[in-house]
Amino acid sequence: MIKLIVGLGNIGYQYSNTRHNAGFWMVDEIARRYQAIFKLESKFFAEVARIKHNNQDFFLLKPQTLMNLSGKAVVALALFYKILPEQILVIHDELDFKPGVAKLKFAGGNGGHNGLRDIDRVIGKNYWRLRLGIGRPVDSSKMIGYVLGSPPKQEEMYIHNAIDNALELFDEIIAGNFASATKKLHTQ
Repeated sequence: MIKLIVGLGNIGYQYSNTRHNAGFWMVDEIARRYQAIFKLESKFFAEVARIKHNNQDFFLLKPQTLMNLSGKAVVALALFYKILPEQILVIHDELDFKPGVAKLKFAGGNGGHNGLRDIDRVIGKNYWRLRLGIGRPVDSSKMIGYVLGSPPKQEEMYIHNAIDNALELFDEIIAGNFASATKKLHTQ
């Protein structure tokens, strides 16, 4: 059962439409669908929304730190509410998947993602991840500009389609029916 959903992204208006903010895009959509409102909670270094769904409370979290300090927000809220790592779902952009692909995964490496690296450092690796494909640049020396750049409209549409597909499985994911949700998501 998931009790905390973390969307990774960079703070600031200049980053709001960048590929690296795909995690923020998805938690914003969850909040919109459930009419939840994010509030800045300084003790958690994040914007936080609380949702009651199917008699279950869970939190949405958007760290308001630098990306490479995302773990600070995650661990602050998790410790306060006694949420275990395996009850956490982190939503993030994934260079290794094409735009439009979304996949669930438990534990594993960080793939060079600085937000995941910091979360691993403070809570370990045993948490769920929802990876939203953003593709990768042809020239790897342009990686930073790529992830901090806005995708073309077609790619952005694919990323939002992947978010919508994942949200169709939201009840299963929140309830912890990961085998079923993973199978459905990975065959879309």
